[in-house]
Amino acid sequence: MHKYRLISKKGEGTFSEVLKAQSIKSGRYVAIKCMKNHFDNLETVNNLREIQALRRLSPHQNIVKLNEVLYDEPTGRLALVFELMDMNAYEMIRGRRHYLTEPKVKVMMYQLTKALDHMHRNGIFHRDIKPENILLMDDQLKLADFGSCRGVYSKQPYTEYISTRWYRAPECLLTDGYYSYKMDLWGTGCVWFEILSLFPLFPGTNELDQIQKIHNVLGTPPQDLLAKFQRNASHMDFNFPPKEGSGIARLIPHVSQECQELILRLLAYNPEERLSARQALKSGYMRDLREADKREDGKERQRAPEDTESSQAPPDTDRRMSDDRDPGTLPSIKSKGEQIEKGQEDDGAEETDSRLLPPIANASQVQAKAKQQPQKPNSKIYKSQPFKTMSHGFTTSTGTSTGAGIVGMPPPSGFGTDSGFNAHQQSGKKFGYASMTNFSTTSSSNADKNKKLYVSPYAKKR
Repeated sequence: MHKYRLISKKGEGTFSEVLKAQSIKSGRYVAIKCMKNHFDNLETVNNLREIQALRRLSPHQNIVKLNEVLYDEPTGRLALVFELMDMNAYEMIRGRRHYLTEPKVKVMMYQLTKALDHMHRNGIFHRDIKPENILLMDDQLKLADFGSCRGVYSKQPYTEYISTRWYRAPECLLTDGYYSYKMDLWGTGCVWFEILSLFPLFPGTNELDQIQKIHNVLGTPPQDLLAKFQRNASHMDFNFPPKEGSGIARLIPHVSQECQELILRLLAYNPEERLSARQALKSGYMRDLREADKREDGKERQRAPEDTESSQAPPDTDRRMSDDRDPGTLPSIKSKGEQIEKGQEDDGAEETDSRLLPPIANASQVQAKAKQQPQKPNSKIYKSQPFKTMSHGFTTSTGTSTGAGIVGMPPPSGFGTDSGFNAHQQSGKKFGYASMTNFSTTSSSNADKNKKLYVSPYAKKR
């Protein structure tokens, strides 16, 4: 049984809110992401892109760790329990008066780029790179919030209004959803500049103003590139006056020229000319950090020389492709060990291709599918249980209970990988989703009194 004591509200978004809580049993602090939508059944929960992506990408030192999934079938409530980090990158730079040192920022951006390289090589792109989704603890950086992610080879067009406007790539702004994983690298360039300068690079107030701010810095792109964008656009006027950009050198004069050039290569207007994450990692600017990583890897191999069989069993996603392979050719989302050709990815609609990260199914789709398929034997899973006392709920710092009960068993170790999942199935061990009843943050008697206890750092819209 798991019992969490609610400590505070960390933030709130369109589809979820994040609570800081503490495990009463272990004393460990966690971040609980409570989804605002309700989900009809476990199949719907399993089809959530965020859960699928975290299963595919874990474990990785620069991807936030999902500890467990809490799902209450009677109420349809869902929450994801993550490791708790100290702050996000926006909170780190908000209100600062002095620049962070370039070497410190360099280490952070190296870790972010490694996370993106790992994602893209596993066939997923994030689509919402911004300071709020970059979590920090001491010198460790982890990428979070995979709710907007998509499969690299899922069929275009995608959703037009994706990503936060200030970090949205030109191809997202100018076309009707014809963009790719390269949009993540544009967002990385914007974030890198913002952490170095302590102010956003392109703070547009609307889409047209966003494009104008990009042109003010980078200049108007060639007409052939605009014509290419225009073929896939219907909502934007492409009569942009020719303009020569001011560049970023005068905005961050305290930063080395090599760093400025790398940021500009991440901010290439043409996505085909924009660096991939692997190319950014291989740049001369990152050489010292790459070599430090190699030395650390060598030390780890020396510590465990006898564990060669287990170390060779899971494929190293960072070495899954040869270095001379086209960086645009990336694997798709599908079962571990399967290989497909890039041309096959174009078959089928975006929302129905089973090899891609599937959308959240609605109730009617699930019921129709259940009628078509033969009934499967019941899996061993922990069902939600009614709570007879309030002692199982969250308890606030003042000792008042909120009735947010949680009971269940955590996922076994290795559950984030396909091999771990299969191993636990074969062993016959029971495992499943924990359950919860309610995620109200205040008791009814104290609702009015506690209404304004917390001001979210995300209140300022970006």
